[in-house]
Amino acid sequence: MDSVMKTLTNQLSGDAIKSISSQLGVKEKTAQSAVPQALSLLMGALANNASKKEGAQSLNQALEKDHDGTILNDLSGFLGNFQSGPGEGILKHVLGSKLGVAEEQMGKSTGLDSGTVGKLLMMLAPVVLGALGKTKKENGLDVSALAGLLSSEKKVAAKTAPQSMSILTQFLDADGDGDIKDDIAQKGIGFLGKLLSKKRR
Repeated sequence: MDSVMKTLTNQLSGDAIKSISSQLGVKEKTAQSAVPQALSLLMGALANNASKKEGAQSLNQALEKDHDGTILNDLSGFLGNFQSGPGEGILKHVLGSKLGVAEEQMGKSTGLDSGTVGKLLMMLAPVVLGALGKTKKENGLDVSALAGLLSSEKKVAAKTAPQSMSILTQFLDADGDGDIKDDIAQKGIGFLGKLLSKKRR
C-alpha cells in the first residue's frame, strides 16, 4: 500500500500548487514549501485522534459516509472553490480549540501569516480525508486497520515535515491528557457528516 502522504504530496504539485498559490496570494515556491507542512500537521492530528478507539470509530464512520475520494477526481476544481467546501468544519473537529495555536505556530515555520495558514489548512483538510477514504475503500480497511494506517502515516509525516510534528507535540497535546483525542471522540467526526450534508443542500 502506497503512503497516503507521499501520494498527496505528488498530487499537490504542478497545476495544483499554482492554484493553491493563487488562492492564498503567495508565491508558488512558498506554497510548495508550506503544503507538506500542512499535510503533515493534519495527518498527525488525525493519527492522534485515531489512536483512541472512539476517535478511530468516528473517523471511520465519517470516511464511509462523506469521504470516498471523489474529491481527488477534480482536485483543481475543488482547490479553486475550497471556501464552499467542508474544510472549516473538519478543522474544528480535528484540531478543536487548538486550531488558532496551530495556525500561529505553523505561520512561524512557513513565513505565512496565521490567516493564510488557516486558509491552507481549510483547503487541504477535505483532500486529506478524501485520500484516506479512498485508501480505506480500495483496501477494505476496518477501524483497526485505519488506525494502523494513520500511525504509519504519522511516521511518514514526521520525516516529511518534522516541524509540524513538533507543533503537534508541543502545542496540540502538550498536557498529555489526550485533549484533541477526547474532543474528537466526544463530538465525533460522525457529526461532521450531518454538518456537511446540510451545507451541500
